[in-house]
Order: sequence, then structure tokens, then C-alpha cells
Amino acid sequence: MPAAMEKQIEELKQQLEKQCLINKELQRQNKDLEKRLTEKEKLLQQLQTQYHDLDFPSQTGNEIEPEVRKSRAAVIASEPIPENLEIKRARVKKNVSETSLIVKAIQKNDFLSRLDDEQIAMMVDLLKVSHFNPGDEVIQEGSEGDSMYIVAAGELSVSQSGRDLRTLTSGDVFGELAILYNCKRTATVKAKTPVHLWCMERQTYRSIMTNKSKKKREQLMGFLKTAHTLKDLNDVQLSKIIDSMEEVKYQDKDVIVREGTEGNAFYIILKGEVLVTKNVNGHQKQIRRMGKGEHFGEQALIREVLRTATCTADGPVTCFSIDKEVFEETIPVEHLELFDDSKVMQEAQPPEKSSPSSTLRLKDLVPVFYQEGRYQGDPVTLGVGGFGRVALMTTLPHGKYYAVKRVSKKHIVAKRQEEHMLFEKKILKAVQCEFIVRLHGAFKDTRYIYMVMEFCSGGEIWTKLKEVGRFDEPVAVFCTACVVEAYAYLHKKNIMYRDLKPENLMLDAKGYIKLVDFGFAKELVRGEKTYSFVGTPEYMAPEIIKNQGHDFAVDFWSLGILIFELLAGSPPFSSSEPQKIYAKILDGELHYAPYMSEAAKSIISKLCRPRPGQRLGNTKNGIKDIRHHRWFSSMNWHKLRVGQLEAPTARLIRKASQTSVTLTWKAEPFFYV
Repeated sequence: MPAAMEKQIEELKQQLEKQCLINKELQRQNKDLEKRLTEKEKLLQQLQTQYHDLDFPSQTGNEIEPEVRKSRAAVIASEPIPENLEIKRARVKKNVSETSLIVKAIQKNDFLSRLDDEQIAMMVDLLKVSHFNPGDEVIQEGSEGDSMYIVAAGELSVSQSGRDLRTLTSGDVFGELAILYNCKRTATVKAKTPVHLWCMERQTYRSIMTNKSKKKREQLMGFLKTAHTLKDLNDVQLSKIIDSMEEVKYQDKDVIVREGTEGNAFYIILKGEVLVTKNVNGHQKQIRRMGKGEHFGEQALIREVLRTATCTADGPVTCFSIDKEVFEETIPVEHLELFDDSKVMQEAQPPEKSSPSSTLRLKDLVPVFYQEGRYQGDPVTLGVGGFGRVALMTTLPHGKYYAVKRVSKKHIVAKRQEEHMLFEKKILKAVQCEFIVRLHGAFKDTRYIYMVMEFCSGGEIWTKLKEVGRFDEPVAVFCTACVVEAYAYLHKKNIMYRDLKPENLMLDAKGYIKLVDFGFAKELVRGEKTYSFVGTPEYMAPEIIKNQGHDFAVDFWSLGILIFELLAGSPPFSSSEPQKIYAKILDGELHYAPYMSEAAKSIISKLCRPRPGQRLGNTKNGIKDIRHHRWFSSMNWHKLRVGQLEAPTARLIRKASQTSVTLTWKAEPFFYV
């Protein structure tokens, strides 16, 4: 081989080796860059999470543009758990450090931190310990859960769809949604090391909350019955007062009422002692000492009086209090008789119209098919939901249209919803109200239950709201007024609705609103409470979340939330995580958008008062107070009831084709389920 060629080969060899070294260095740098990029992405995700968790103050105080709710609201069906629950589990003793760890874990958790001291103490007592070995699964993604956990010791990994999310260590809480309702686990939690967990099941938690609320209510009822001024009130009226009262705490030596000042509140002592003193020759003379269950200031509720003594906290004191203005809204002072809706029931009722389709038979109904487009030849589906589907059907002889809800019997039994289904059928058969969807007939075969309902051709409010973003005020006023009329009808019949949201409001051909889906409705005797955890998270009233027992007042809370969502495009309390929604509801801070009118803000804030007894619609004048609110100043209620108002919602309805009634339905599914 010539020397020149050997030299060239050698040079090429050296260049190749040099290039290999450069490539190795580049690969190393590449890996380093990838590692740094991964770290930066993790950091960015953490920052984004923190950013989303922050509540930023707006430029105009408490006015912010709410985020638009893009997906249909999740629904939580109540479980048929007995309302008189007993705590069967024995208390588990914990030492000081264990108690401290549990209390700190509860206090830093978004939802659990809202519990009061007594509820936290009961939780600490009843948490039991569980042990897991490395590799053991504590929670499996997709499974149904009934327990929450607090990490006492050890490490656990959290993963979703096989991707690691984070590590849980001592003091972390997980799975807490399961103590509120039966929900699917969204991640897998697995022990990385030997693990000790404190855990609690849903039934135990519900027992704690429900029993405490019931005992407290019975106790307060007993206390109120000893007040001379209130002796002529019945249990329904006393219950209303309890709903309006608020807990107030005082420190040692705090003056609760001062002699000689104008009296404007009534107090019941829940905890601690109060010293009663009078001014005698310039000195405070002790008259008596009051303890738990005793009350003072009752005269201030019914007449203009000056305080005749000074009441001072002797150590920490907790009182339940109601001020004169709230009391007067609850009980008409002049005759101490609560507005009684049952009297309205005795007035002459218009004769109930007999349904022209009372002889309707299931075999007379045939499905309606799409006439053109890619769905041509398919049956028209109006809606699909957790319990079945709603199809558009017609009768051959007179061509009338119906929405037929078909529900699987097997599914109803599996989800233990037999009672709800029967009650929905019972309500819809009984109601004769222009603002509630009509039930024309109910049938069953071996596999399904069929409910043949009035067809609302205008579609659902949820879809319209998503199309336009948010409603103008006249549209929102009209929609809400229709709901108020439906509420007035139902409440007179002692029926709570409990599932108000745009998804459950349908438009008829004229643009009038009809309430649909009565799966969560419940009959309730006035003055009584029910303790089920039920509804749509964004629309739930605080008393449902707290398991304090609820009544018709929850419908007024949800009315306030509806007004907000119609005007803003999204409800005031929303998050992708239900526990954050509940935390926001319990905090109760309403942030209004700048375009909302003062009247709208006023009615929303009055409907969404935390204390149910203080809500507009739930005070002494009942639903009349809502109708008389200035937000409805343009509303002619009589014309609305008789269908003589021109509906501003009519322009939201897509005009049907002149040639075929089915053409519009292809473009817009409706949801009754």
C-alpha cells in the first residue's frame, strides 16, 4: 500500500475517533439537557398547580370574571343508608403524638379543616389503624371506595394510568371523598415501605356528623322551649329559629351584652359560663351565674328594650345567637305565628286537567328517525345518562311527540335507586304545573322501566348557555322566574327538588322553562330534616356537605347558584376536584363579575346565605320575598303563570325546518336523564 494512502487512512481513522468522542460528549450533554428539561417540566407543573390553587384578588375588589364551566355537572345520588345511624366501632386509644399528627393532617386538608373541634375529636377517637407491606395496594384506580386514610408512618406511591404522580408520607391525607359518597377512585395508591395508616369508613363518618347534628338540634329545641317569649311557638317555628341562629364565641371577660344599651339579640349558652351583673351605686353587683342551656336577651326580640344587666363571659363561652332583624324575618312578631304554606293548599285549586293521552299504550309508540345527514335512518336520541337513555317517539294515529325515558331494572337494583325511581314516577304522575315536565304514562317489561314524558322541543338550557357563553339579564330573569313558579308548586306539596342546574331545565316550543328529572326529589314534613348526601357538587348547600340535616332551604341556595351561572356562564364555586368545590362552598365567598347588576348581586347573596333560616324564600313570607325582590321588578308574575308573556328565551331556540320536524334534533341532543 503506498505511503500516501496509509497516511490518508490514518488521518481518517483519527478524524473518526475524534468524531466518536464528540458524539459521546454530545450524547452526554443531550442526556444532561433531557434530565434538566424533565426537572423544569416537573417544576412548571408544580407552579401551575400552585397557581391554580391560588385565589387572586381582582382589580375591582371582589369582582372577577369566573371561569366558564365546560362540562356537564357530576351528579351524586344519595345512598339508602339508614338515617338513624349508630356508631358501632369501639374507640381506638391514641397517644399524644398520634393525636397531634392526626389533628395536624385534618387541619391542613382542604375539606376536613372545616370540621369543628368536637367533630375532629370524634374522628380522632374513631380512626382505626391498618398496616400494609411494601407492594401492597391500598387503593386501586377505578374501584369504588368507602374509606379515607391518614399516613401515620411509611411511604406510599400515587399513580394514575401507570404514571407516577407523587409520594405520600407521614401526615398526608388521601381518599377523603369516599367518606362523603360512593365514588370511583381516580388513582392507585401502593405502599413503598412498611406502612401504618389511620382509616375511617363512610358509615362511621356519617354517623359522627349526623348524630352530632341531630343531638345538637334536639338540645337547642329543648333550650328554646324554656324561653317564656317563645312558649306559644310550635316545633316547625322553633326549627326555623334554629336554622337562623349562628354560633358566636367569646373569650374570658368579653362583654356579651351591656346594661343600658339597646337590646337586639337573643342568646343561648352552649358552652362555658356567663356572669350577670347590675350597676348598683356605681359598682357592678353580681346577680347570678348562667351555664349551658340557659338563655338571655329574649325580650329584645319582641320589643324595644334597653338591657337591664351586663352579661360577661367567665372563661371561654360559646353561644347560639339570633338578632332581632333576622328573628322578625323568621317569625312575625305581632302574633308569633309562622307563615304556613299549608293554608294555601286549602284555597280553591283549579280543576286538574285530565291528560288527553291517558289511554296511551307502550305498543302505540314508535321511534322517530333522522330524515337526513350522517345519522339518517337512526332513531333520535334526546339524551343519555347514568340511568338510561331518552328517545324521541311518536304515536302513529295523531303524530304527537314524546320523550321516552328507558331505564334498566338491573341498573336500578345494582345502584339501590328503587325508591328514588318510584318517587320520581309518583311525583310526575301527581303534578299539574306548567313549569314541570308532564308524565303521560309509565310502563315496564322484563328488562326496562319506561317513562313517557312531554317532549320539550326547545332543547335544554345547558346547551343554550354553552352556545352563547352567558345570558343577558332579561333571559336569566325569565328562566329563574319559571323555576320560582315550579318551586312554589312543589314546596306547597311538601316536595324538595334538590337537583337544580341548567342541565335539568328544558325549553318548550314557546321558550318557557320546564323542570325535568325528579330522581333526587323528596317529600318532607315541615319542620323536619333529612340527612342524605345528595345533589350536584357545585349546587350543594353547606348544610348538605356538613351533614347537618337539610330541608326546603337547599332549593333556595341552588336558585342563587343558578342565577349566578346563567349570568356568568359558570357557577361561583367550581373546581376539577370535588373536595375543593366543597371547601369553597363552606368558605362562602362570592366573587361577582363586573357586568353583574347590583340587583343580581343582591338576590344571589340573599339566596346563598350560609344559615338556611336566613335565606330569601325561607323566611316568614316564604317564596313571596323572592318574587318581590327588585331583580324581578320587570316580571309580571300573573302573566307568566298563565303563559301570556313573550319569552326572551324564544330567540335561543333554533328554528325547526319547515319540511321535517326531525332536522333540528340531529344537531342538538337533549338530556333528561
